[in-house]
Amino acid sequence: MSAHAQTIPTVGLKKVPIHLQSAQTRLLIKGGRVVNDDGTFNADVYMEDGLVKQLGHDLVIPGGTRTIDARGKLIIPGGVDANTHFQCPLMGATTADDFYSGTKAALAGGTTTIIDCIMEKPGEKETYLQVYDRWLNEIDEKVCCDYVLRVGITRWNEETPVDIENLIRTRGVNTFVSFMTYKDMYQMTDADLYGIFKTCKQHGAMVQIVAENGDLVGLKAQELIDQGITGPEGHLLARPEENEGEAITRAVTIAKQANCPLYIIGVLSKTASNAVAAARREGALVFCETWVSALAGGSGRNYYSSDWITAAHTVSVPPLRPDPSTTSHLINFLSSGSIQVTASGHSPFSLVDRGLGYDDFRKIPHGVHGVQERMSVLWETCVNTGEMTPNQFVAITSSNAAKIFNIYPQKGRIALGSDADLLIWDPNLVTEISVSKSLSKVKYNMFEGMKCKGGPIIIVSQGRVIYEEGELHVSQGAGRFIETPANNEQIYSKIAARDKAARKVLPVTRMPVSIPSRDNSDANAESEQDILKHPSEKGTGLDNVHVDRRAKVRVQEPPGGKSSLFGW
Repeated sequence: MSAHAQTIPTVGLKKVPIHLQSAQTRLLIKGGRVVNDDGTFNADVYMEDGLVKQLGHDLVIPGGTRTIDARGKLIIPGGVDANTHFQCPLMGATTADDFYSGTKAALAGGTTTIIDCIMEKPGEKETYLQVYDRWLNEIDEKVCCDYVLRVGITRWNEETPVDIENLIRTRGVNTFVSFMTYKDMYQMTDADLYGIFKTCKQHGAMVQIVAENGDLVGLKAQELIDQGITGPEGHLLARPEENEGEAITRAVTIAKQANCPLYIIGVLSKTASNAVAAARREGALVFCETWVSALAGGSGRNYYSSDWITAAHTVSVPPLRPDPSTTSHLINFLSSGSIQVTASGHSPFSLVDRGLGYDDFRKIPHGVHGVQERMSVLWETCVNTGEMTPNQFVAITSSNAAKIFNIYPQKGRIALGSDADLLIWDPNLVTEISVSKSLSKVKYNMFEGMKCKGGPIIIVSQGRVIYEEGELHVSQGAGRFIETPANNEQIYSKIAARDKAARKVLPVTRMPVSIPSRDNSDANAESEQDILKHPSEKGTGLDNVHVDRRAKVRVQEPPGGKSSLFGW
């Protein structure tokens, strides 16, 4: 990093709501240490009009600029949470946090951009374009931070490919979510998935999959109910890890057939992470995320809690695993790059909604929380333990997601021209997680009592200080929709190369054959013998000559004879 200042010219301003225009200030952060995913350096950061305008030392700062002293602190990109589900309809209920409470909680924890998934309401017959437009209008009025939208595809018909294309071309969506589970609700057939993959590949998009063998889950769940197991533990027992591994392998296979990039949602088990890692070693273009709740040290053991409320709040798809060694396994895969993203998977339900399944675990709405806790918990479990560097922390909390969803370096990086979303991070700040401090509407927290060393002391979103001295100052409706362009160069350059390198399949050229009729079996037998002769034997006058071909066969068997077990 040069000691001289780097600057960029003023660009066209993004439209800001009139009630926020007075908050547009010039901001300088001095004396901090900037941490990106690929490097760390000392620098001052000057922000104006919601963008990073200067970066370095000896900056030329205009009057009226607020200066913040960050000596001894880190300056890191604002978090990008790759998987939230605010006010999402599921299983006869709606997730507890809407886009106001959910994004407030996100900002309080240091996440400045969320990537949410919009779903059609069950029973309503809308095109996916109508679903998208309806959601966008509702979200814009509430959201406090910047947001990206994915679209859930839960049915496949002749209109679906057209809707997908229009969403990509006219609505700024490049990612679509489908399900291999939720039988009789959202579950897609392999043929439907192949159609989705083919369509998304054609238009430069990515497919996300929730991977479970939904058919087996349904059968096993019914068996457990028949055995009298109705509590939340039945949810886990109906979903052995092999269900995830099989579904992931199948999803990878379908994606490879379509040459389309794949992203696996919620890799929470050893088997699932091993399946993704194996596919990547074989060259599959597949990405994945885990959730912070899976890194909290055996949270899946709560399924067996004697307290039904605690057990019910743990229910998720895929399920958290009770094996405490799963946590270290997933962290190792994160640090090695086999898992690229850590999201919250935030989709909690109220106790009233969880109670829909009090007598039948199949009816408990699925989802856990973590949007506010994600950053601090990850620093505590990954950086303070020496498993990751601060640079890797930035990668798994913001940069990798921004790259995969094609919003990098606008998001996930502190650089000239990047959005002014950043955190002043104090590695020595000690906090204790408590439901009393949570901004989520759900008054339950699986991280209750956990102490974390390291966290944000100042949060900047869109160039404005929205959190300092423990106080959050946000405005409803301040968040902006961030388009995700199709044909991500980092991904689709590989797709194009593979298309180009693929051998064109041509039909085999064969000699014409006269196929005998079924009418005369004796004549047909003679005709068939003639047809099956090798061309070199036809018309040579050797029909009655015995040819001993055994002398031309070399014996290639091991001593003791042939063994089919090892494929000799």
